Amino acid sequence: MDKWKVGILTASDKGSRGEREDVSGSVIKELVSSINGAVIRHDVIADEQEWIEKSLIELADVTQCDLIFTTGGTGFAARDVTPEATKAVIHREVPGIPERMRAATLANTKFAILSRAAAGIRGNTLIINLPGSPKGVKECFESIADVLPHALKLLRANLEHDQEGV
Repeated sequence: MDKWKVGILTASDKGSRGEREDVSGSVIKELVSSINGAVIRHDVIADEQEWIEKSLIELADVTQCDLIFTTGGTGFAARDVTPEATKAVIHREVPGIPERMRAATLANTKFAILSRAAAGIRGNTLIINLPGSPKGVKECFESIADVLPHALKLLRANLEHDQEGV
């Protein structure tokens, strides 16, 4: 089977200005091989809702990623707008993914309940918000990795079915 096409979008003001290394994005890059994924694009942008929305749309519709992970912007700070941007561009929510991430990470930190992460489907692309910390990225990714291949197969089946009708 072909590898899943994965996009990574890091929302970080400091990262976008080159003032901070994107360690969380690098962690995601390492982890996607465990689900037969290949990162085909990795962007670092400022925490601006409009820019995040445009980037997600481009990764899904133009680059045609099967899966997009965001990192950063899921907390309580005023500039943490990744969940709002994600919800603005998805067609269908997938609430079970962030629910499972929060439940799994709650064993490690009581602050897991403060995550505002979202997940959903745009066309045939699955978009998942991960936290901004490398430790949080790893814990959240590992909590959902076992279901991602199945979810992506279902979306690919939708795509193949849609193309048959054309």
